[in-house]
Amino acid sequence: MSPKYRAHRSLTRVQAMHNLKVMQPSGYGNLSDGRLDATFAALADPTRRAILARLASGEASVRELTEPFDMSQAAVSKHLKVLERAGLISRAREAQRRPRRLEAAPLAEANEWLERYRQFWEDSYGRLDALLAEMKQTTTKRPRGGSRGTTKRKGR
Repeated sequence: MSPKYRAHRSLTRVQAMHNLKVMQPSGYGNLSDGRLDATFAALADPTRRAILARLASGEASVRELTEPFDMSQAAVSKHLKVLERAGLISRAREAQRRPRRLEAAPLAEANEWLERYRQFWEDSYGRLDALLAEMKQTTTKRPRGGSRGTTKRKGR
């Protein structure tokens, strides 16, 4: 390895570490654990959302969860692993059966995070409504169809 390449590689590592340090969020709550990211990543897939909807009505085995889908049991198992890693479901053990159960805590955390933004948007829409009402009042006070202080003379 040439000294020039080694120096370039070292510089690249330093830049990467600097970028990583700069990009870390601070002051925005505890986002470092990635649980919220894992929750949203798991919810991004429609099959996984359907599995969660099914588990909301009660526990189910992999075979039971596979029935409504046009995919193999192995494919559904992969979706279940993603949901388990995100903490959205858990696996119980009842003799030979291993039913999956919905875990509410990660969904509650995601809902809490979204709730902050819902409140922001509601406040923003409230201010917009007030502004529109104010604008509507000022436009209704103005006479319509009349002159606004300017007159047009013929011939000029």
